[in-house]
Amino acid sequence: MTPAGPEDLARLLSFREEAASWLSRLGSDQWSRPYPADRLLATIEAGTVFMVRDDETTAATITLTSEAEEGLWSDDELNEPSMFVNKLTVSHAYAGQDIGGGLLDWAGDRAYRSAAKWLRLDAWTTDDALQRYYLRHGFEHVRTVDEGHAVNGGPRVSGWLAQRPARPADHSFVDETPQPLAG
Repeated sequence: MTPAGPEDLARLLSFREEAASWLSRLGSDQWSRPYPADRLLATIEAGTVFMVRDDETTAATITLTSEAEEGLWSDDELNEPSMFVNKLTVSHAYAGQDIGGGLLDWAGDRAYRSAAKWLRLDAWTTDDALQRYYLRHGFEHVRTVDEGHAVNGGPRVSGWLAQRPARPADHSFVDETPQPLAG
């Protein structure tokens, strides 16, 4: 597990395109719009994008931030110390090894060491299989924010909200990331 650097931008963009193509073949429109390179670069430069590398191959990526997506969580929820998972992606070549579950454990452990109470995420509202995946990994469904019902207005397609307590965890990664700062 390493932090992503600006030199990883092209790889991460193609990684996302690969995932979107695979999802499309499964009948999902998730990530069908290209992700803006400048926004991804900003998250990389903020130090919130992490990569699982298998030698020179990117096996998976996760974005972990203390910033919530706008319009999803209530003010009361935002007042609770939390870390938010975004853009969790595992290469199709590494599917079936529960790397995603390991990433969620890594994120929950990092959130705990940052003094967060919750590890939170939002998932595609129409992807029942993904929602079941998160439930199997200890998340509890909070609510679904659909189009026109966002907390602060605005349409949502990724508004299935879930959380689990931040907690220490054994994950299978060699963690080469900087230690998180306690809240």
